[in-house]
Amino acid sequence: MAVEPFDTVDLIRTKRSSGTLSTAEIDWLVDAYTRGYVGDEQMAALAMAIFLNGMERREIRDLTLAMIASGERMSFGSLGKTTVDKHSTGGVGDKITLPLAPLVATFGVAVPQLSGRGLGHTGGTLDKLESIPGWQAAISNERMTEILSDVGAVICAAGSGLAPADKKLYALRDITGTVECIPLIASSIMSKKIAEGTAALVLDVKFGSGAFMADFEQSKLLAQTMVDLGKDAGVATSALLTDMEVPLGLTIGNALEVRESVEVLAGGGPADVVSLTVSLAEEMLRLAGITDADPAAALADGRAMDTWRRMIEAQGGDAAATLPVAAETHVVTATESGVLATQEALPFGIAAWRLGAGRARAQDPVQAGAGIELHVRPGDAVTAGQPLWTLHTDEPDRFERALESLEGAWSIGDSAPDRGPIVRERIQ
Repeated sequence: MAVEPFDTVDLIRTKRSSGTLSTAEIDWLVDAYTRGYVGDEQMAALAMAIFLNGMERREIRDLTLAMIASGERMSFGSLGKTTVDKHSTGGVGDKITLPLAPLVATFGVAVPQLSGRGLGHTGGTLDKLESIPGWQAAISNERMTEILSDVGAVICAAGSGLAPADKKLYALRDITGTVECIPLIASSIMSKKIAEGTAALVLDVKFGSGAFMADFEQSKLLAQTMVDLGKDAGVATSALLTDMEVPLGLTIGNALEVRESVEVLAGGGPADVVSLTVSLAEEMLRLAGITDADPAAALADGRAMDTWRRMIEAQGGDAAATLPVAAETHVVTATESGVLATQEALPFGIAAWRLGAGRARAQDPVQAGAGIELHVRPGDAVTAGQPLWTLHTDEPDRFERALESLEGAWSIGDSAPDRGPIVRERIQ
């Protein structure tokens, strides 16, 4: 039996005492944890030490590269197209991937969008698309390449071979209170995205009530850390810092968000969803070397919708099918007249989750039709008795807890504060 070159307890003590780990130590640690030599209890102690004391840029880069090396790396070099991907840190009503991927592909760029499922209040792109009859999330790498060559865009589940060390560590962080840690978040996201093999990457990093990190400065630090990791790995990377103080668009929930995405692709849809979709498309195309494209025109004239239909049908979906509708609805009405002054994103995300749109555990099912329709936005005038939002679920006993989570999450007053532009800053 081979002698291990390092002692896990020594590494834990180093980070506990605010020291730095060498490249060799990090490489060994990730490999030893992946093969089971380093136990979960030891990795949990190390994750907490990193959470409390941080990591230097070189350590974060080494951790990211070691997690990439734990599995396979995809390559799209045979496509003959520039590849560009987008990653969002997640939010409430964030359905941007759905219209964005076909929109960018319309300009001859390949968009390999490996997406995930929802957990807690943040919705999952794959759950949303699975509300389309027949659509399949799991496809082979060969089929993925075929669709990228033919259609230009694919949204699918990541294979288990990409960064398996991250998958193991992520599950551990989830149950040990070490999720909100910039070195661990950045290395987790970027290890998967770099292993995916895309040439360019745009990060949509949220801040505000419904964001993974509510604080603007912390979100900015996370964005900068990820942009640096991308550049270190040779991937053209930039980030947009975007507002998630209020829900994005007018729908929260799987089939509801697909319907709204189709409205955007048809040249309509809520202004904030259209604005963010176009901004991210412009940034993705810029990184891909295309500076004369007009994404807004491609939404207006139907080109992006044509690509969407082909993309959905390539994965077995019926783009013309009627989307699922929840069996029960409950309408919340205004208690007084005035202006909708505030609307916090997080409680609305939790309410949609409690209605059945999300899951508490990875193995839980989701309801395709569950969620919330928003009839007004902050700044809109309302009259007493007017519908504010409609709650959707298949199980009416879910309404009570969903309504509890909305208590105090919105207010009616004389005016609403100016929130400024949805894209607050660009980091490159």
